[in-house]
Amino acid sequence: MKLQRTGLAMCLCLAGCNLAPAYRTPVVSVPVSYAEAAPWHPGAPADTAPRGDWWNIYNDPILDRLQARVEKSNPDLQGAVAVYERARAVAAQAEAGLYPSLGIGGRITTNRQSARRPTRGADQANQYMDNAVDTQATYEIDIWGKAANALRAGNAAAAASSADLETMRLSLHAELATEYFTLRGLDAEAALLSRTTAQYEQAQDLTQRRFAGAIDSGMDVARAATQLHDARAQEAAIAARRSLCAHAIATLIGVPPANFTIVPAPAPSRVPSLDPGVPAALLQRRPDIASAERLVAAANAEIGVTRAAFYPNISLNAALGLEDTGFNLFNLPDSFWSVGPGVTLPLFEGGLRDAEENAAVATYRHAIASYKATVLAAFSDVEDQLASLHWLGEQETQENAAADDARQTFSMAMASYKDGAANFLDVVTAQTAELQAERTALEIHTSRVIATVALARALGGGWDEGKLQAT
Repeated sequence: MKLQRTGLAMCLCLAGCNLAPAYRTPVVSVPVSYAEAAPWHPGAPADTAPRGDWWNIYNDPILDRLQARVEKSNPDLQGAVAVYERARAVAAQAEAGLYPSLGIGGRITTNRQSARRPTRGADQANQYMDNAVDTQATYEIDIWGKAANALRAGNAAAAASSADLETMRLSLHAELATEYFTLRGLDAEAALLSRTTAQYEQAQDLTQRRFAGAIDSGMDVARAATQLHDARAQEAAIAARRSLCAHAIATLIGVPPANFTIVPAPAPSRVPSLDPGVPAALLQRRPDIASAERLVAAANAEIGVTRAAFYPNISLNAALGLEDTGFNLFNLPDSFWSVGPGVTLPLFEGGLRDAEENAAVATYRHAIASYKATVLAAFSDVEDQLASLHWLGEQETQENAAADDARQTFSMAMASYKDGAANFLDVVTAQTAELQAERTALEIHTSRVIATVALARALGGGWDEGKLQAT
C-alpha cells in the first residue's frame, strides 16, 4: 500500500504536464493604413465601422424586414447553426475525458463446465449459476495533458465553427443586400425607360404627322419606330433581370419564389460613407480571420495529444460488487472488491506514433499558412472595395455631367427638328446618347451602393472577436 500511495503521489505531481508547443497567435505584417483610403478618404474618427445590424446604415425599412427573415428562415444559415452545435458537442465529448467514468452492471448466468476441464475439482458440479451485481470506476490520470489538449483542441474548433457561422451569416446578409440594391437599381432603370418610351411615342406621333403633311420622309417615321421598339425591348430585358433578383431574394429568405413579391420602389439616392479604420482592427473584425486563428490553436493542441501517445497511460481502477451462485446477493460474505492502478505503455507500433506527430505538425503549419493567407485576402478585400468606391464616385460625377449634356443636346435637337432646322437623324442620335448616359449613370450609382455593401462585408459587418462564442 505504501508503494501504491507513493506512485499515486508521483502521478498527481506529474498530472497537468502539457506536451503541446506554447501557443502564440501567428505573426502577420499589418500595414499602418489602407493605401486606397489615404489619398481621398475624409477625416473621421478612428473607428466608425457599422456595428450590429450593419444594413441599418441604408435606412431602408423594406431591407430591414427582409434581413430579419434571413435569420429566421434561410436553410443555409440553419445548416451552419447545426454544424456549430455539432462542434460544441465534440468539444463536450473531449471534456468528458477529464473526469472519471462510473458504471454499474449485473449478470445472471447459468453455466455448465466440461467434465474434462484440467483444473476441475472432483466435487464440483457440472452445472451452476453465477449471478453478480457490481460497480466499476475508472479514472485515467492526465499526466501528459492528452485529455486537456484534446479539450483545448475541441474548444478551439468549436470557436472556429462559431466564427464560420458568423461568416455564413455575414455572407447571406451581404448577398441579400446586394440582390436588393440590384433590384432597386433595375427599378430606377425601368422608371427611366418608362419615361423614355413615353417620349419616344410622342416623337413617333410627331414624325407620322409630319410625314402625313409631306414634311418628313418615311425614313424618319421608321427611325422613330425603331427607337420606340428598342426602348420597349430594353424594358422587357430589365423586367427579366428584376425577376431573377426577386427570385434570389425569395430563396435567401427561405420562401418559394412563387410566394414572394416585392413592389417597385425608388433606389437609394444616398451612398453611405464607411470609415475602414486601421488595418490592425480588421484582425478582430473579420470572423473568417478569427476562425483561421482558432484552427491554428486547435492544431497546436493536437500536437500535444499526439505527443502524449508516446508515454504510458496510467489509470486508477476500482470495482465493488456482490456475487453468488443463487439470488442471495446481499450478504456480506458474497461481496468482492478490487482497487489499484493500471499502466499501459506502447513499445513497438511500426512508427505509428511518429507518423501521427508528423501529421499533426504538418496540419499546424498548414493552419498557420491558411491564417496568413486569410489575413492577406482580408486586407486585399478592403483595399479593393475602397478603390471601387473611390473610382466609382469619380465615374458617377463624370457620367452625371455627361447625362446633363446629353439631355441638353436632345432638347436642342428636338427644338431644331420641330423648327425644320435639323432632320430626325439628329434627334435619334441625341435620344440614343441621352438614354445611354442616363442608364449608365444609374448603373454606376447602383454599383456604388453595392460597393458599400461589399465594404461593410469586408470590414466584418459589425462583428468583433469579443462575440466569438466559446463552449
